[in-house]
Amino acid sequence: ENFLKNFMKIDKNQYAPFYETYISKSLKRGDDIIKNMQSSLEDFFLILSDIPVEKQLFAYDKDKWTIKELIVHLIDTERIMAYRALRISRNDKVDLLSFDENYFIANSIANAIPFIELLKEFSLVRKSNIAMFKGFDEEILQRRGRASGSEITVSALGFILSGHVFHHLDVIKERYL
Repeated sequence: ENFLKNFMKIDKNQYAPFYETYISKSLKRGDDIIKNMQSSLEDFFLILSDIPVEKQLFAYDKDKWTIKELIVHLIDTERIMAYRALRISRNDKVDLLSFDENYFIANSIANAIPFIELLKEFSLVRKSNIAMFKGFDEEILQRRGRASGSEITVSALGFILSGHVFHHLDVIKERYL
């Protein structure tokens, strides 16, 4: 049984305004961090597992990512946000740095990686993050730290993880498929 079940909604003072889109997309699905993380993983596979080969390298505009690059972006962000959650959960008070997602993608080999391997990698990273969040109690989830110059809680990072995936899946449905 998940002890985070029916976890309370978070306040806007627990994250920077930049994350509002992701948090609101996650909270529309409910206020249970673990269920949202699992639901976004399921949606990820529902939408992406049947992408035809000819669409995997498709970008809807000149300076936009391919679907493979978008998946690598999801993996990168998943790792970075989880790292932040881990550091903050352990009461680390260091201001964690931001990252440039465009620079990360430009320096990846996303388009050369087999599509099935990208799907597997995202699944492994997400399942690992679900396991980590299952080990957080309410006190840990309310711990605050700093990332990218702003205060954030562990629980906000959990909602960001699922909301970020929901956001990009919406973009895929609207602009790639």
